[in-house]
Amino acid sequence: MQYLMAIDAGTGSVRAVLFDTNGNQIAVAQQEWTHVSVEGVDNSMTFDTHTNWELTVQCIQQSLKNAKLKGSDIVSVSATSMREGIVLYDKEGKALWAVANVDARADNEVRELKEKYQGIEEAFYQQSGQTFALGALPRLLWLKNNEPALYDKVASMSMIGDWILGKLSGVIATDPSNGGTTGIYDLEKRDWVSSMAKKVGIKVDIFPPSLETGTFMGTVTHEASTQTGLSTQTKVVMGGGDVQLGSAGLAVVKEGQVAVLGGSFWQQVVNIKSTVKPPKDMGIRVNPHVIAGLSQAEGITFFSGLVMRWFRDAFCELEKCEAQDRGIDTYALLEEKAKDVPVGSHGILPIFSDSMNYGKWYHASPSFVNLSLDANICNKASMFRSLEENACIVSMINLEKIKAFTALEIDEIVFAGGASKGALWCQILSDVTGCTIKIPKVKEATALGTAMSAAVGAGLYESIESASLAWVKWDKSYTPNRKNHALYQELKTRWQEVYATQLGLVDRNLTQSMWKAPGI
Repeated sequence: MQYLMAIDAGTGSVRAVLFDTNGNQIAVAQQEWTHVSVEGVDNSMTFDTHTNWELTVQCIQQSLKNAKLKGSDIVSVSATSMREGIVLYDKEGKALWAVANVDARADNEVRELKEKYQGIEEAFYQQSGQTFALGALPRLLWLKNNEPALYDKVASMSMIGDWILGKLSGVIATDPSNGGTTGIYDLEKRDWVSSMAKKVGIKVDIFPPSLETGTFMGTVTHEASTQTGLSTQTKVVMGGGDVQLGSAGLAVVKEGQVAVLGGSFWQQVVNIKSTVKPPKDMGIRVNPHVIAGLSQAEGITFFSGLVMRWFRDAFCELEKCEAQDRGIDTYALLEEKAKDVPVGSHGILPIFSDSMNYGKWYHASPSFVNLSLDANICNKASMFRSLEENACIVSMINLEKIKAFTALEIDEIVFAGGASKGALWCQILSDVTGCTIKIPKVKEATALGTAMSAAVGAGLYESIESASLAWVKWDKSYTPNRKNHALYQELKTRWQEVYATQLGLVDRNLTQSMWKAPGI
């Protein structure tokens, strides 16, 4: 039997996941990695290509061992990665410099671009769907300004998932869904726009071929075969960005389909035609999808999952012990306690992530508003429920922003990620949005989508769409309580007004922003 390998290069770890050709997960191996700051360089977050390749090799080898397979059993391999992370190469194809997606060293360069070229960010955004906050142009300018000798050696660039595929095949290329997050890209043409680089004084000859996801790139080289144990007959296939391949892994592959990905951050993605222009207010991000002819309008909610982890670890030691004694997850126990708290959590309003404002992206100081001194109504259960409600309300606001410029109606949402394991959270999302919520059986959607690209490149499926329709199965669904939906509409309005006031405190330097984009 033949097998497929998906390599997932995330922010905190790398994984090699094996699937059979029916989309069933067979084995996984994972290694955590860290991104180290450069001494004296504020907000820097490097990506160590030497160490991280060793960790990737270990995952490949361990996954084969766990599955009791040989390298020759793997018909094809593809990769996905955190978007925005970039790798720069010299003319021999050797990695020179790399940064993770969270690198924010180019604060001065973002300001310089906005001040020196009035209106340039708005113009580039209309073509690429990206602002400078997470883009590659400010980072390239930082390298040019601060390490000119290294910048002079740069001959090519790619994203981190592409770097893994390059190490395996010897071919440096990218795909629209990942490369598009550089901001040096055209949404409709699905290709690089070198004139953007020329406009701001960056090299124009460093952009590699742009290949659609699922494109066969070559086979594993002899060197990579010796390192990893994969066969030189194993096909190497172009992958894509983690959110977009995750969408494929959820069968969100047609225009108008919607997903909410509930992890450390939450993403709300809506499939739109590639010809749809981004909104003029730059409120929402737009990325190329892994499906040709489609883009994705994307809202991002910061730290929703991480806030839950903080709340659990900071306040819920007793619940941790109780959950351990009962043999259940702590979050499941907290949901059990929170399910009888009424809609609105007794008026508690969490102030963490704002709805997305891509053009001026920053948040208020993290806090809870409207706490009561009555322990019967203001307690861990009500605060926990308020956090679940808040993540769903911010998601709804982001989806409403997307509906406003796409004119799409949304009545069904696919919900995946760690948050989708909570039955209460799923029902709250349904009640808040007024939509039917569908939960997939396979929760590892990003790895599954990456395996789909490997299957397409191996000729096992004609397209990502056909693979997703064959592989994705559904676990359960939730329908909205209309009375609760009306209450959440009122709560949303109140929360927006309070949040705007909290942002004003940051503007007056009275409180500290939870997070600010570079250049703000």
